Amino acid sequence: MRTQVAIVGGGPSGLLLSHLLARAGVDSVVLEQRTREYVMGRVRAGLLEQGTVDVLRSCGLGARLDRECLTHEGTFLSCEGRQFRIDFKALTGKTVTIYGQTEIQKDLFDARDAANGVVIDEAQDVDIHDVESTAPWLTYRKDGQEYRVDADFVAGCDGFHGVSRTVIPSRLLQTYERVYPFGWLGILSPTPPVSNELIYCQHERGFALCSMRNLTLSRYYVQCDADATVEDWPDDRFWDELRRRLPEAAADRLVTGHSIEKSVAPLRSFVAEPMRFGRLFLAGDAAHIVPPTGAKGLNLAVSDIVMLSEALLEHYDEGSDAALDSYSSRALRRVWKAVRFSWWMTTILHRFPGDGGFAQRVQAAELDYLSTSIAAQTVLAENYTGMPLDPVTP
Repeated sequence: MRTQVAIVGGGPSGLLLSHLLARAGVDSVVLEQRTREYVMGRVRAGLLEQGTVDVLRSCGLGARLDRECLTHEGTFLSCEGRQFRIDFKALTGKTVTIYGQTEIQKDLFDARDAANGVVIDEAQDVDIHDVESTAPWLTYRKDGQEYRVDADFVAGCDGFHGVSRTVIPSRLLQTYERVYPFGWLGILSPTPPVSNELIYCQHERGFALCSMRNLTLSRYYVQCDADATVEDWPDDRFWDELRRRLPEAAADRLVTGHSIEKSVAPLRSFVAEPMRFGRLFLAGDAAHIVPPTGAKGLNLAVSDIVMLSEALLEHYDEGSDAALDSYSSRALRRVWKAVRFSWWMTTILHRFPGDGGFAQRVQAAELDYLSTSIAAQTVLAENYTGMPLDPVTP
């Protein structure tokens, strides 16, 4: 098989890149290790920055989003039972949108199917070859047969555990990582959300977050031990713990019910540099992971894909590789800003094992300052709703 861009990974990053390229007349092939049902069954992020929503609308993926999404103009923070609100719209003119990653995945599958896009599911043992040449190629196995894909470029959109990043020689690859000593236990419940906007809670018992997928489906999280399992947390224990960490008024409004999904997510910050090696380009979780506190993971992936798609189209339309050459440095500038913000949010809202009174007092002072300072609230709001893309530099 011959294509212009071979894309490894059929999650939102890979499918969005394929979709954007196809709209501009550039061919691609997407190789996904899992079945479509597995990919669709993954419960992931649901908060979109203003820029992500603008991208989805601009490329024809906004119809169902606009019908079903929830728009939030702010968020609530709570410390020691005291709650205050950050007004995104008033501070930055921007909003955020609640629309699940699963729904974006479905919209992308529908768009690629309607355009007869080539998405190969259950592509096993993907291997990437000759990316330092002008003719990279891939091999994979499916149904017991081996296949080959020749391409001009390879996009590694296959996540943290994918093969793409391993192609970059260890002598060139630099990785930076911080593993946090706790996790998030999250549940999805068919109950109305406790609030019309998210509530982030800092509490002596640990962090909690009240979120939602829609007006009848809630997503809640509590900070838990790093080695916790879902078996440690039956529904009754989860609801009791969540209620303890909420402000009193929110706890009184909490509607409990059975969980339809429950999982424990470890928290880490991770960045790989560079995001390019020859004609291989990394995007999304293949290059970086952030703790979910700042709601940046999916949004960072979308900004990577926008920059990469623009660079590839410049190559094909104008014969220029300037944007491809600056892709890694340009993407990483934005990545590190998001890593910093996610680290900061995680640090001020969670209880760290071994922290004493000093650290806890500093956390309380940070949140108290945030509750009264318009300047501090503006910094949070502009980061949370999404920083603009950095310009292309020579």
